[in-house]
Amino acid sequence: ITFPAAVQACLWWRYRLPIGATMSVVALMIGEWINRYMNFWGWTYFPVNICFPSNLLPGAIVLDVILMLGNSMTLTAVVGGLAYGLLFYPGNWPVIAPLHVPVEYNGMMMTLADLQGYHYVRTGTPEYIRMVEKGTLRTFGKDVAQYQRSSLR
Repeated sequence: ITFPAAVQACLWWRYRLPIGATMSVVALMIGEWINRYMNFWGWTYFPVNICFPSNLLPGAIVLDVILMLGNSMTLTAVVGGLAYGLLFYPGNWPVIAPLHVPVEYNGMMMTLADLQGYHYVRTGTPEYIRMVEKGTLRTFGKDVAQYQRSSLR
């Protein structure tokens, strides 16, 4: 919230434009999408829909609207800052909602998010830990590596 607040303050005091928070968040989102695409997909072929940036736009729009209607930086800091934080979680629901679509895979019904987690195992998930205990290691390259437990203890 510090960067949107700083841009908002500069544009409001100089030009009376209540678009600073929205403009800075849109610039941040463009930069984040370029970063996610170039680094996650371009370097490691990790699916972009698993590592999308958070949607900060609803909170920034509300922050600008409160400044425009209230005409007070103090009111914007207290009420707008609270709204910015409270809208962060529900602002991501429209992006995550398509991942809850049911799909059938090998005769089992699961959500699209479950299917993604099944194909792209991350090293911090409990499934990965269970795989290591079972004796197989999976990588993002879809190779399975067997490891032998040492008999020397």
